[in-house]
Amino acid sequence: MSNAYIVGWGHTPFGKLDKLDLEQMIRDAVQPALDSAGLEPKDIDGIFLGHFNAGFVGQDFTASLPAVAMPEFRHTPAVRSENACATGSAAIWAALDAMAAGRMKRTLVIGMEKMNELTTPQVAATLIKCSYVKEEGTDPAGFAGIFGGIASKYFERFGDQSDALAAISAKNHSNGMHNPYAHMRRDFGFDFCRTPSEKNPFVSGPLKRSDCSLVSDGAAALVLSTEPLRGAKVAPVRWRSRTHVNDFLPMSRRDPTRFEGAALAWQKGFASAQAGLGDLSFVETHDCFTIAEMLEYEAMGLAPHGQGARVILDGITRKDGKLPVNPSGGLKSKGHPIGATGVSQHVMAAMQLSGTAGGMQVPNASVGAVFNMGGSAVASYLSILESA
Repeated sequence: MSNAYIVGWGHTPFGKLDKLDLEQMIRDAVQPALDSAGLEPKDIDGIFLGHFNAGFVGQDFTASLPAVAMPEFRHTPAVRSENACATGSAAIWAALDAMAAGRMKRTLVIGMEKMNELTTPQVAATLIKCSYVKEEGTDPAGFAGIFGGIASKYFERFGDQSDALAAISAKNHSNGMHNPYAHMRRDFGFDFCRTPSEKNPFVSGPLKRSDCSLVSDGAAALVLSTEPLRGAKVAPVRWRSRTHVNDFLPMSRRDPTRFEGAALAWQKGFASAQAGLGDLSFVETHDCFTIAEMLEYEAMGLAPHGQGARVILDGITRKDGKLPVNPSGGLKSKGHPIGATGVSQHVMAAMQLSGTAGGMQVPNASVGAVFNMGGSAVASYLSILESA
């Protein structure tokens, strides 16, 4: 059992935020987080910023920006974390480590990214840096090409899984209709997601546009504490376990049809939490591509290897199913601003566990899991959270 609590949170809308610079995005996420925790900037012992960047914007050394955005943070220690698409979770882990070491009692975690200042080819060239560039960096489709290759190999081994991928996409877009922060609040339906068309062309391998997460701008923030706060305006949420597992970066050194590091993270996380799948009310998982969510079903133990399709086709992970997965709409609908994603997933989970998720709410949610991964299941982070 952990002595770390989420006691406040804030979240900007995700989308193409042309009129907002990084400083304004920080303010828009941080002030609601502080307000919900009942704290002021002076009450924060340290700031942990998740920001991938890698050329998305010209400004680097962005751990210094919270103080530019909010001068009250002028002398507050701040540091930046980066771990590909798990950058937000890396920042959370750094804050939790500082608290567990006794150095800090109350921390602020910010995840942010501004991706839409680049053209689509430039975005692809920036994201492909999260692959093993020596072997994979020339894929013209960028990271969509990496996951298109994963999908192709899975299809070759286990048959055409297009129905399952379309069902995952349709599920997440339907769920995202109820998320006020989502980049794309539009219910496309199964037929659109299943059928190639001018508006839904193939992108790489068997993956269509509807199988790929969105290029998004946005920020999210969490206030963490070693104890519940009397003045907080939201119910606290506690970590039951947290796990971080890495795997080889080159795809050539792994079975691309298995997320082995992710599976190990789930095994270790459940063991530490003294829990299992049957204890979970919901999961927020990293659906950067629909094939990723399907392989994550297998990694978390919902189906044996090669049988992940039956999980979605049987309705298990629908919002009204046995284990709702991505009731927020996931990255597919909500958007995927790289550095913000892991923090956003934890905000969504905290809303569920505090009963404040509105139209996204899973009834009687008491225990939830967040899975966030960097690269092609290279850095796997798992949080098992519970209502405090």
